[in-house]
Amino acid sequence: MRWALVKVSLAVTAMVVLAFALPLGLMVKEMARDRAFTAAERQASALDSALAITTDRDSLKRAVATSDAKIAVHLPKQPVVGHQHASDADLAAASRMGRAARVHVRGGYALLHPLAVGSGAITVVEVFVPDSDVTRGVATAWLVLAGVGIGIIVGSVAVADRLGSRMVLPARSLAEAARGLGRGDLDVRVPEAGPSELRSAAVAFNSMADRVKQLLANEREMAADLSHRLRTPLTVLRLNAASLGAGPAADQTRAAVSQLEREVDQIIRAARHQTPGPGLSSDAAEVIRERMAFWSALAEDQGREVRLAGVGRSTPVPVARPELVAALDAMLGNVFRHTPEGTAFSVDVHTGEEAVILLVSDAGPGIKDPGAALRRGHGAGGEGSTGLGLDIVRRVAESTGGDVTIGRSVLGGAEIRVWLQQGPPTALPDRRGHRMRRRREKAKAPQGVDR
Repeated sequence: MRWALVKVSLAVTAMVVLAFALPLGLMVKEMARDRAFTAAERQASALDSALAITTDRDSLKRAVATSDAKIAVHLPKQPVVGHQHASDADLAAASRMGRAARVHVRGGYALLHPLAVGSGAITVVEVFVPDSDVTRGVATAWLVLAGVGIGIIVGSVAVADRLGSRMVLPARSLAEAARGLGRGDLDVRVPEAGPSELRSAAVAFNSMADRVKQLLANEREMAADLSHRLRTPLTVLRLNAASLGAGPAADQTRAAVSQLEREVDQIIRAARHQTPGPGLSSDAAEVIRERMAFWSALAEDQGREVRLAGVGRSTPVPVARPELVAALDAMLGNVFRHTPEGTAFSVDVHTGEEAVILLVSDAGPGIKDPGAALRRGHGAGGEGSTGLGLDIVRRVAESTGGDVTIGRSVLGGAEIRVWLQQGPPTALPDRRGHRMRRRREKAKAPQGVDR
């Protein structure tokens, strides 16, 4: 914007300067020319009185000698007095026409001034006007005009640059604040400065940021309150589980209730004390091993074959541990809820230089509408589904600049591919457009049955 204003100002000012400077320059040139010929006419007229009195050559020589101009007098049938510059043809034409004439000669111009003397013959007074007299002062005037024009252009560019900076700096602050808010800095605000339009935009942005912060705070409080309400039925479940006695089923029930109680406490703590922002990370391999230890008991009861791959070494990802746990539980929970018992599934981790890819595959019927499954509130299972599971996974992936895709797995069922970018989420806008195109393409080609 700043350079655009400078270029517009430069173009407009240059056109205005040229519109005035060119006519002024031509007028100065014509004025210098008219001044030189007017002076020559005065000098020629100064000899009229001398020629009216006498045509004696000696007297005319003295009169010509006292003049500063280069004058020549052409007497009838006599040699010229002074130095002749005009041609005989031009002199004869001026004498025949009886009026003053200007002719171009070598080195300048000749002003021919015919005059009738006492004998009735025509005498021609020739005044030589050099080119230097015709253009005297023109170059200096043009230099002055050029200097004034350049000064005006430079001044206008400087003013436009200052005015542009008054608009660019607030706009840049607004853009930086928008990027900061996108990165999770809810405390970023924009100073209300600059033109009225940008001040209005800053006020609107600050109001939006305050509203977003308030909505997130309300959402965390609601999550904490809802989770806190679960403690009463959990307490009843824990007491009932304690009275089940001994046995594998009882032990698994008590372990599940304890795990559920820990998860509820963790949700409450995360909702009450979470501060969004960069710098959060976790070990994907460790989280997968821990959660698979929990889900493997249920998989064993249902006769499901489970395969893990790529979890033998540390795999850091820029996602907070609670969020990664919630995303993984959402994917694994979908497998248990929407595939028949005995259906095999696998969890694979692929580590690259720029991203970590999590693959959750199953041998079930697949997902009929992948695009709808990733939209918040739709879910993958219709009845009995909250519609938030895969949306949680999608939001976790997009928080790193990655994405989520749903396809057909090598096991024959659904495959959920989660791309977690390890660097800053700079590629998010480009990947988002590509992701939306892939979703539309997959939505046109249903696969499997609805989950």
